[in-house]
Amino acid sequence: MIEFTLPALGADMDEGTLLEWRIKPGDTVKKGQIIAVIDTSKAAIDIESWHDGIVSELLVKPGTKIPVGTLMAILLEPGEAPDATMHSRKIPGTEAPRPSPGHRQMASPAARQAARKYGIDIGTVIGTGHGGAITLDDVAHAARASNKSADIRKTIAAAMARSKREIPHYYVAETIPLATMLAWLAKENSKRPLAERLLPAAALIKAVALSLKQFPEFNGFYRDDAFRAVTAVHVGVAISLRQGGLIAPALLDAHAKPLTQLMQELTDLVKRCRVGSLKSSEISEPTITVTNLGDQGVAQVFGIIYPPQVALIGFGRIAEQPWAENGGLKIMPAVTASLSADHRVSDGHRGALFLTELREQLQHPEALDQ
Repeated sequence: MIEFTLPALGADMDEGTLLEWRIKPGDTVKKGQIIAVIDTSKAAIDIESWHDGIVSELLVKPGTKIPVGTLMAILLEPGEAPDATMHSRKIPGTEAPRPSPGHRQMASPAARQAARKYGIDIGTVIGTGHGGAITLDDVAHAARASNKSADIRKTIAAAMARSKREIPHYYVAETIPLATMLAWLAKENSKRPLAERLLPAAALIKAVALSLKQFPEFNGFYRDDAFRAVTAVHVGVAISLRQGGLIAPALLDAHAKPLTQLMQELTDLVKRCRVGSLKSSEISEPTITVTNLGDQGVAQVFGIIYPPQVALIGFGRIAEQPWAENGGLKIMPAVTASLSADHRVSDGHRGALFLTELREQLQHPEALDQ
């Protein structure tokens, strides 16, 4: 028997609301398959199964807010018979039918009145009442979901306050010349159609990922008073949300992907993030975060570590600046890269060496596209 519980999709998540089941009892589920959609304070997240199995019971109704760790479903191992005692845990109404397209959605008069008050299209609300009817609580949930800015800001504030309180940060920075990288990108992009061109952001992320293979103390998690390095590099990318706030979903296995694939996945990740369509693995698995505020015009950024991670890389804007080299002075495009790191795991000496490695990686851009 496999007990599927609501996972913690980040250190700042305490609860979530089940929006939709993508499975039903009797379905065969594969590892990695999307089985539910959970509404968090930041976005609607597609929840993946971590096991192969057969769905035995769904224990939570859509529209229900539950704390992290709540038992949501029972899956059976292949070949396993159901336990007769399982059915005592079933919540009535879990499998309420959904209206077919074009069907007039049933809703109570109070729900319709509330929808008009909040300016909500009643047809877009998920009903959790009998036969899929829309209740007053459903409309209230939709109203909260349509205006999350204040909740998101509170969530971010709590996570960052915890980070600064519990993690002894230190900061180092390095200005990195980018003439070689930008020239290589220009040459490479001249061969590509517009939709497949590479942005500097993809090269910066790949260089970070490769550098972390040499400095594993910056890639992993600090939990239970101990650091655990992670072999794979899942780079969390800080993305601003249209309703306010930030979220940092992961580009999984960024170290192992060529720039073309990384660019495609980055574009897709930003697009899905802005419309609130992310996978649980993208939220729960970042091993380090990269924030790039260059497009906002800032020269440099020193970020706050997102627990349980132990480091954050920041990039400012790429700009031409005076550059002394070989006794001469010239104009060179460059970027300031910063490292915010956890002093319980590493120190400034290692941080400086990491930035030196990052600088070296960016001087050989052709090696990044492998």
